[in-house]
Amino acid sequence: MSETSSVIDVLGLYILLAGFIIGLGAVTVIDTLGFLGRKSSYWTEATTRTHKVTKPLIWLGMTLATAGGVITFRDDGFTSYTWLQLIIVAALVANGVFLSFRVSPFLLNRENSGKSGELLPEAWQQKITVSFIISFFGWWTELLLVVLKLVHANPPLT
Repeated sequence: MSETSSVIDVLGLYILLAGFIIGLGAVTVIDTLGFLGRKSSYWTEATTRTHKVTKPLIWLGMTLATAGGVITFRDDGFTSYTWLQLIIVAALVANGVFLSFRVSPFLLNRENSGKSGELLPEAWQQKITVSFIISFFGWWTELLLVVLKLVHANPPLT
């Protein structure tokens, strides 16, 4: 292994891990608040306010994790892990588009009209619950797949 590839490998893994720290951290915060907000006007308002910060962090995390994954696993080709990760990333991106361009404007409109503390209508709660489940399990499954790929590529010493 050359010194250049070693630097690239370190940079790739660093970017990958930074993406997960930022993205999964933001997902965990907003999912927790969203769960609490289902039955509480206090947490509904907190979720509305917090999503303005978590939304760009989730997109940043997704971008960094994807870029870091491409760099880190650049020589692996398309394995079964890679295909599964691509499917999950596609679902996470589609979910993020829904949250960013449907849910976020809905929440901001409610906030602007002084209704940010009111519980969300049942139909919106159901859509957001499905979305949070996709987000939560998608991010955590992606992390598990990265760990499995790293362990598989570098088995622990026995």
